[in-house]
Amino acid sequence: MNETVFILAPHTDDGELGCGGTMAKLVAEGKNVFYIAFSTCSVSLPKNLPFDTLKNECTAAVQTLAIPDQNLIFFNFEVRRLLFHRQEILEELIKLNKQYQPATVLLPAENDIHQDHQAIYSEGMRAFRNANLLGYELPWNNYRFQPNYFEKISDDNLQAKINALSQYKSQANRKYMNENFIRSLATVRGLQANTPFAEAFEAYRLTS
Repeated sequence: MNETVFILAPHTDDGELGCGGTMAKLVAEGKNVFYIAFSTCSVSLPKNLPFDTLKNECTAAVQTLAIPDQNLIFFNFEVRRLLFHRQEILEELIKLNKQYQPATVLLPAENDIHQDHQAIYSEGMRAFRNANLLGYELPWNNYRFQPNYFEKISDDNLQAKINALSQYKSQANRKYMNENFIRSLATVRGLQANTPFAEAFEAYRLTS
């Protein structure tokens, strides 16, 4: 019940988009879930918004999922430049691995085309060699995504994901934030897993 799970989010909202339903399920099961965001994307916000808008929205979203405040970790790497800080990111991940020894790590998928997501995938794979490693799905970035692991989620888990994403008011205009899209994807993945709803992952390492 005290198993520790890490969610690696290159940017605030990536974790909820990729595996928010699974996060809600894990918390409900009593897992010790950590959310680790590497960039709050302050430089890409419209000039009329406070620089900490996305950090505050992420905090509210994680609270919606019932993840303890102390389990939310922010880094302040500049958006779209994470590849230039790979060694620093690796060193931070190694520290976190030594401190918390997560059993499972959810991270961006291998073929995610966003440069920041590629950095977190690569350094996550290096840092957590002894953990279960699963790549989550972001369809707008994943032209080659081959799921071989499906996490069944309940309607309550899916609604928790939708509620968490609704905290990102500054991102509400993005097409992938649309509730119909989120439900449709969960329904498609659920059909593949013989369940009403699911989230899909690429499994890179699994141990029992």
